[in-house]
Amino acid sequence: MTPTPDSTDALLQELLWTYGPCGQEDEVRAVCARELRPFVDDMWTDDAGNLIGYIRGEHAGEDSDAPAGYRWNPAGGPGAGTRVMAHLDELSMLVKRVESDGTLHLTQLGVMYPGNFGLGPVAVLGDHDVLTAVLTLGSEHTTKESTRIWETKPDQGDRALDWQHVYVFTGRSPDELTAAGIQPGTRVCVHRSKRTLVEIGDYVGSYFLDDRAAVTALLKVARLLHDGDRRPAEDLFLVFTTSEEVGGIGGSYASATLPGTLTLALEVGPTEQEYATSVAGGPIVGYSDAQCVYDKGVADRLMKIARDRGLAPQAAVLGAFESDASHAKSAGLTPRAGLVCLPTLSTHGFEVIARSAIDDMAAVVTDFVLQ
Repeated sequence: MTPTPDSTDALLQELLWTYGPCGQEDEVRAVCARELRPFVDDMWTDDAGNLIGYIRGEHAGEDSDAPAGYRWNPAGGPGAGTRVMAHLDELSMLVKRVESDGTLHLTQLGVMYPGNFGLGPVAVLGDHDVLTAVLTLGSEHTTKESTRIWETKPDQGDRALDWQHVYVFTGRSPDELTAAGIQPGTRVCVHRSKRTLVEIGDYVGSYFLDDRAAVTALLKVARLLHDGDRRPAEDLFLVFTTSEEVGGIGGSYASATLPGTLTLALEVGPTEQEYATSVAGGPIVGYSDAQCVYDKGVADRLMKIARDRGLAPQAAVLGAFESDASHAKSAGLTPRAGLVCLPTLSTHGFEVIARSAIDDMAAVVTDFVLQ
């Protein structure tokens, strides 16, 4: 599809085309900073690389003009405030070794497998140059002699395709790769040619809506508050976090260092019979996941807000799922946690959401922080 200027789709598409592997989210953070700056009272990047936008609360204290990151109540603990988080990083790959023929062997960065995104073009993010290369298994026209390929064939070896089976063809020599700054530890991302929004009736799809769609919604929350000339009830910290896919690192750090007692995560949410959730339904509100039990009062309030808007919210008890908020709560870094998700088909694959899902999430979160 061709997004129109200044539309939600246009911003989402720009974010999708911008690489942001775990620990190297600089380019995505720059796009978010550009969009966020006009709508917040203060903005900064913390030591974990999180981008933080501060909006002073309607009922904030006299010291509200002080830098938000340094305001503490007289008792020495965090002041009132809400931290709403969406993560900047994406599932990606890491160079494990460079072979003498210039091919690269990879491992996952975050929980993903070669089949999640398919074989095809990748971007190798060297320190000095970004190279286009190809993630490949090799020729299917092979026999048992080519063991690595043969064992992945459903009618032969019948083993699931995994990282030891695939490699990256770079078309460069080891010296050329060294000159580009490519070595073990270099990040590899799915190429932007595979990251274009596709229209599917009343839905849109792409790889990496996790978590670029929720990032778009969080940016919209800032815009809605600003354009409506409204302030949240308490101090609000909009946190665009780093390294969520490898353990919620940025979100945990922000929960530990920012004022406030509530961390609310914005995420994609699985739509499966197991959870009685549907991509055609309203926002998914988490009551628990693999890391924590979310606060019932927070979840109930999110459900009521969504119902009052006629959005048919979906309560969910999730397994094999984690968020910035649940990582923070399970580690004792926030006393309260909440989760609201965009209903998403095929999470960690080619993800599909309803056209209205981003606007719906932004509306629910805006109402939540105003109350």
